[in-house]
Amino acid sequence: MSAPAVVGDLLLAGPNIVLHPQALSEPTASELFRGLLGGIVWRQDALRIYGRSVNLPRLTAWYGDAGASYTYSGIENVPLPWTSELLRLKAVVEELAGEAFNSVLLNRYRDGADSMGWHSDNERGVGPTIASVSLGASRAFELRRKAPPRDYVKLRLAHGSVLLMLGDTQRLWQHRVPKEPAAGERINLTFRHTRSNR
Repeated sequence: MSAPAVVGDLLLAGPNIVLHPQALSEPTASELFRGLLGGIVWRQDALRIYGRSVNLPRLTAWYGDAGASYTYSGIENVPLPWTSELLRLKAVVEELAGEAFNSVLLNRYRDGADSMGWHSDNERGVGPTIASVSLGASRAFELRRKAPPRDYVKLRLAHGSVLLMLGDTQRLWQHRVPKEPAAGERINLTFRHTRSNR
């Protein structure tokens, strides 16, 4: 594993994040990517917006320990059991973060038209540490401070990278994955410690 790059810290009034750009070797990352594409039970969630159902611009899945249920934006997530690929990744991120996680949200970006809007993972019962694994196509990842001054950080999360979002990052900052027309398929996994908020 390569040395981490400290992208921001509280002393600099930036997001408290640490990027491990090559946490997984290319062969390992590619093997896991292929295994997750075919081995995960992907679903198409939808939101109710002004009385009509709108599909999320990505596929999702929720895995974890029994009882690690989680609800966000009205979508209830009951965990499916860990797969072997997920347990391998869980061990990697727990070593990097120095703490345990009991659940993971997977987002499958089928192409550059799939995206994630501005949000914070600060729902009751989550975190505060979130370990984000990127597999597949490199995508931009943007953060902005919620309150003035509207500081802004942009990263590229590459195949096999792990980003740790720590401390007050979810409380003070939002993040997103914008559309990128030329981008290929990508899987992002966000490992969390979840206390049921149902």
